[in-house]
Amino acid sequence: MISIDTFKRGLRRGFDVLILLGKIMLPIYVVVELLKYSGLLETISRLFIPFMSLLGLPGEAAFALIIGAAVNTYAALGVLVAMTLTAKQATIIAVVLSIAHNLIGETVVIRRIGVNPYFITGLRIVAAFSVGTILNLVL
Repeated sequence: MISIDTFKRGLRRGFDVLILLGKIMLPIYVVVELLKYSGLLETISRLFIPFMSLLGLPGEAAFALIIGAAVNTYAALGVLVAMTLTAKQATIIAVVLSIAHNLIGETVVIRRIGVNPYFITGLRIVAAFSVGTILNLVL
């Protein structure tokens, strides 16, 4: 049965999660906005346009993919909030990041359980971009 205490605990835990996500997403959002206003994001984006076009994504989405692959999905969301994406692009980036996210942290776990971390990490990256490319063609 739900009581006032249950509601209070849930509200408190929800607020704690909100603060935790804010600590990740807000600084990354600010960095992306600074890169955007300084013109560096556009320069970086131009370098990635040929590669990102295979996925049907704008060049600046490379920053979100790199952050998401290295850190976590929430960090990538901090980048994506600063961008304007179509529904197709948002779907592609969500699927790519769901396959290849937090590679650094998860590689440590994979190594500890005795699986070849280089193989699994490579497989996740290849699978993510293969699926992203296919989605770009069919959506």
